[in-house]
Amino acid sequence: MSKCKNLFLLIICIGFLNSCYTFTGSSLKDEKTVQINEFPNNSPLVNPTLSQQFSTDIQNRFLQRTTLKGTKENPDILIEGEITDYTITPTTISSTTQNTAAGVIQESQNKLTITVKVHYENKLHPDLSFDRTYSDEAVFNSSLSQSTIETSQVKIATDRIINKIFNDIVANW
Repeated sequence: MSKCKNLFLLIICIGFLNSCYTFTGSSLKDEKTVQINEFPNNSPLVNPTLSQQFSTDIQNRFLQRTTLKGTKENPDILIEGEITDYTITPTTISSTTQNTAAGVIQESQNKLTITVKVHYENKLHPDLSFDRTYSDEAVFNSSLSQSTIETSQVKIATDRIINKIFNDIVANW
């Protein structure tokens, strides 16, 4: 009898605590359609696949994780922009000695930085529209090949940028 009473009290407490916490969820209430234009790569250093990869990934994020439907005509939401920066810079340098007094200086880590300028237009709620710049980076070992950087490190940085954009548009908490 005591176990049943404790279980019943536990269920009541969980129900009470659950009712105290509310998650407002998506700020997209009335919006039904979205148009996401291609993000051209206008950075000085051009990764040839970045524009298409980023554009496809951001479209997939919105179409798979919201109830919005893609359209090319009169959308409730318009998302567009451009990739403005794509750079790879050394971040830490180490010195390695190879049978010489001076040693050989080599890069030990590099940093990939991607910056994206975004224009978000909400036609149903114009006060939510914005123009913002998003940037993120991935630090990696300098021994990685260019193809590995472009497949793994670019994906890390662009996923983070897309998360930021998605949260700024969809999340309301």
